[in-house]
Amino acid sequence: MTYRAPINDMLLALNHGAGLQAALKAGHYGDFDADMTAAVLEEAGRFASDVLAPLNTVGDKNGIKLADNKVTTAPGWPDAYARWTAAGWNGVSGPEAFGGQGLPLAINAACTEIWSASNIAFGLCPLLTLSAIEALDAHGSDELKKIYLEKLVTGEWTGTMQLTEPQAGSDVGALRSRAERAPDGSYRISGTKIFITYGDHDMTDNIVHFVLARLPDAPAGTKGISLFLIPKFLVNADGSLGERNDIHASGVEHKLGMHASPTCTMTMGDKGGAVGYLIGEENRGMLCMFTMMNQARLGVGLEGVGIADRAYQQALAFAQERKQGRGIGSKTAGMDPIIVHPDVKRMLMQMRSLTAAARTICYATAVALDVAARSPDAKVRTEAAARGALLTPIAKAFSTDIGNEVTSLGVQIHGGMGFIEETGAAQHYRDARITAIYEGTNGIQSIDLVTRKLAASGGEAVWALLDELSGIVSRVEASNDPAFGTTGAKLRDALGSLERSSKWLLEKLASAPNDALSGATPYLRLFGSTLGGCMLANEALAARDIDGGSNATRYVTLARFFAENVAVQAGSLERTVMDSSESVMSADAVLLA
Repeated sequence: MTYRAPINDMLLALNHGAGLQAALKAGHYGDFDADMTAAVLEEAGRFASDVLAPLNTVGDKNGIKLADNKVTTAPGWPDAYARWTAAGWNGVSGPEAFGGQGLPLAINAACTEIWSASNIAFGLCPLLTLSAIEALDAHGSDELKKIYLEKLVTGEWTGTMQLTEPQAGSDVGALRSRAERAPDGSYRISGTKIFITYGDHDMTDNIVHFVLARLPDAPAGTKGISLFLIPKFLVNADGSLGERNDIHASGVEHKLGMHASPTCTMTMGDKGGAVGYLIGEENRGMLCMFTMMNQARLGVGLEGVGIADRAYQQALAFAQERKQGRGIGSKTAGMDPIIVHPDVKRMLMQMRSLTAAARTICYATAVALDVAARSPDAKVRTEAAARGALLTPIAKAFSTDIGNEVTSLGVQIHGGMGFIEETGAAQHYRDARITAIYEGTNGIQSIDLVTRKLAASGGEAVWALLDELSGIVSRVEASNDPAFGTTGAKLRDALGSLERSSKWLLEKLASAPNDALSGATPYLRLFGSTLGGCMLANEALAARDIDGGSNATRYVTLARFFAENVAVQAGSLERTVMDSSESVMSADAVLLA
């Protein structure tokens, strides 16, 4: 089946669940005209349905090919990319001074979900280019911006992130790529990088690589890493492309999913070293790279949302068409569509509610980052930056976990046909799997949430968020709407579990850090489930205020299902956080026996 962007759901999540409308009213978005939001998303949805979605299966079946150090993408992909950039989609949130539209990151976040849902392997390419734009804009010299930034913003050239090496995965400080200073102020970089997404392709004339490497006199570990811009082709003084740089794809990976996205081994230095230009300061590359990674982590979270929504739409259509068995009390002749069966309804609601919660968490992260950059009030910017930092690991890890769970449920609803490639359900499942791994595994996101984000300023950002969520729950309780069922009570219990777990972890970080790390992953799940449940309730309340009709009933029902089926797990997650550390830390008796 084809893909249709759920515009109404997205607008409700963006404007009310994520707080865009409130931020606009508070003046944090300057003169941005919010009326154009729906039009942008509608047009993005049309492009995705008409151009990108039809190529999703094509890309999966054909994959990519490497010959003579050159990567060829699947049929139709270069043309689709050319149409995508010609329509201006690469520059939605890019700086206007360099050819972008200057729209809020939150609008681009919604577009990113659309690209990911329609064709996740295609959408991954511009996702990384956006991160490259952020790093260059924030840390690059004026000269480098003049040469490269507009090309990246418009999408005429794409960007990559190059961190990982065979011996240095999550431990970036162990990298061995070398950089040597050249007399002209540039650098010569040698080394090998692996797992480089879109390290080479045929969709653009040039690719701008952002590469971590170490200078000869650099300190050990992450404090001695520098970031370099390395173009595939050098750029002449007049802006034209010059000779090929000493960097090429020496191999491509054969993967479980994402077949249409080239994952390359990149080799530098076969001919004396790739010409590179320093981004930021020497030995401070990790600061610059985190600018890229934080942007990419939100983007990957949105990939989880997008692929989950695509899987849900397909499963819903299948459940309405596939006839098997008869519903209790059915008066129809013959078999009924499987959607009449309670367990199928449960799975579909699980898929939709989890996707909706993850969507709003990601959008709220984007709104916080927008306010941190746009608000005229310094205090508001500081608080928003802390909120964005807190939400980023949750957006990445919770949403990609959801992407894996929802696509798995999509296969289950298809039954045996879900295990057959022809239905397409299996592709979504395969494509989703990597999202919980790249841009920092979800375990690393959990560690970041506990050791850095929760611990920052004694948990100040967490307590501020919990106060806001408590206000939402109070409004649900005060509504006295029987349609909410036990939503208020379930969310109140979840908030209590999250608050107690947060305080316990803060204490353990000081006295027994391994105990805190043992509970990091269930804590992130507890946080995401509670946050998502409260946000869905807030959207339901907003829908009641807007029209109070069947639209509101749909969102109230969705919020209730999430509270009574997902958020209700908060108590057990709290006990896991607090009680499981001893069994985790004594696991060597089993694992190393």
